[in-house]
Amino acid sequence: MARVSNAKKRQGGNKPAAAPPSSAAADPALGRSGSKRKQAEGDRPVRVYADGIFDLFHFGHARALEQAKKLFPNTYLLVGCCNDELTNRYKGKTVMTQEERYESLRHCKWVDEVIPDAPWVLTQEFIDKHQIDYVAHDALPYADTSGAANDVYEFVKKIGKFKETKRTDGVSTSDLIMRILKDYNQYVMRNLARGYSRKDLGVSYVKEKQLQVNMKINKLRETVKAHQEKLQTVAKTAGINHEEWLANADRWVAGFLEKFEQHCHNMETAIKDRIQERLGRQLSKGISTGLVQEE
Repeated sequence: MARVSNAKKRQGGNKPAAAPPSSAAADPALGRSGSKRKQAEGDRPVRVYADGIFDLFHFGHARALEQAKKLFPNTYLLVGCCNDELTNRYKGKTVMTQEERYESLRHCKWVDEVIPDAPWVLTQEFIDKHQIDYVAHDALPYADTSGAANDVYEFVKKIGKFKETKRTDGVSTSDLIMRILKDYNQYVMRNLARGYSRKDLGVSYVKEKQLQVNMKINKLRETVKAHQEKLQTVAKTAGINHEEWLANADRWVAGFLEKFEQHCHNMETAIKDRIQERLGRQLSKGISTGLVQEE
């Protein structure tokens, strides 16, 4: 506020400037202790708390934490992460363990402190213990532990400590899991090629052989396509009619692949028959053994 000169004071015609509104009036969320809290915030960083599961930590998580960190010019960001037992009970199985999720958060540059074993629902006791000034999260309602579909952040919103952040469209842990499930066979084939065993991947013997055959077919197709492109270049250089050559080449390649895939199918059927035959023998042997014991 600009100072009033002594000359203007002596004139007496000017009305005194209105007093600035109190901090409590400017921010109703501060309540009766608003001025004291404002003073405290000026002396230390504003302590903002954000929580979550943070499974398969991705840039959507990082952007939310960045928003929380930048809520105030001087922010100390605490991030709570729920443990496996609590998460499995109220949300479902995670891909990463609790220790992996804690460690991922520690390597995010926006995070000042990680609080492991965070509660599912915040309480006044927890807020006081960690001296939390505000809680940052997106505004979507999240169910608490009551089973009545109550918002887990309802208490924080009522006491005026909630700060909204925005979600990042197009990425979430559920989306990432869906991408993997959608292309499940490709990822299994990828890991088989990298040396993982079928037991590591949890696939059956028949499934492993089927995928290995598919891998060979795909590799063969790529090789045939590469040779086809080379032959097209040679034919073009030699002056052979391009369309005529393409029609013949495609017919040859299609015939070869058809025979090869039929052979692979026959091999797969033979493998299944062999497995069923062995299982039948073991079953018959088990039945015979049981009958002998009963006699």
